[in-house]
Amino acid sequence: MQGSRDRADGMIAVMKDTAPIRRRKLYEEVVVRLEALIHEGELKPGDPLPSERELMLHFGVGRPAIREALFALHRMGLVVVANGERPRVSSPTPKTLLGELAGAARLMLAKPEGMHHFQQARGLFECALAEEAARLATRADVLALEKALDANREAIGDDVRFMRTDVAFHFALATIPRNPIYVALHEAIVEWLVDQRSVSLRRPGTDRLAFESHRAIFQAIEARDPAAANQAMRRHLDEIAQRYWKVKETEA
Repeated sequence: MQGSRDRADGMIAVMKDTAPIRRRKLYEEVVVRLEALIHEGELKPGDPLPSERELMLHFGVGRPAIREALFALHRMGLVVVANGERPRVSSPTPKTLLGELAGAARLMLAKPEGMHHFQQARGLFECALAEEAARLATRADVLALEKALDANREAIGDDVRFMRTDVAFHFALATIPRNPIYVALHEAIVEWLVDQRSVSLRRPGTDRLAFESHRAIFQAIEARDPAAANQAMRRHLDEIAQRYWKVKETEA
């Protein structure tokens, strides 16, 4: 008896360190059940969901709970909601996943410390990406990157065109590892840091400096030198960040 009591006391002591069970809201329970049906294959990509009325009857909840659940599933990338049509099951992609972060990213970027944090994160990601590209690039990849580099050179002096070819060069690099998450991250970063490109180009000579950096990155990847590719990308991103902040200081 004493041994059982001691074990019970010990379990209670452990349980004190755990959070209490949270009672789910009605819509959260609907989300859990529909998500399970999707994961188990009962509902497949492209399948329409039952009508709101059918879902209400099936789950025994009101219309607000069903609508909140569908909105939550849409934000998760599991359901596509279109006006006038029944929601359909979708296949989440890296792009839809990162798209959900766009609002939060823009809010963070509205503050100087947020921009600094994103610049640091971009540096970590793109330096590692350049290093990986130098390891994995095929001859076709190198030729595609060279074509993007040539277009970037030809755009010097035209800010709008240069920005477009700048993005295209980094995109070509992001595709080399053939990982869709890398491509989605690249596209998200382009969207989130679009202000950095336009602002830094207000400083004379930034386009030529950026092109020379792109050429150094290309040469390192062509030479299959991961360390050199990483360093070239680091120099490039540091230079652009510095120019961005100098322009911001003069315009303050």
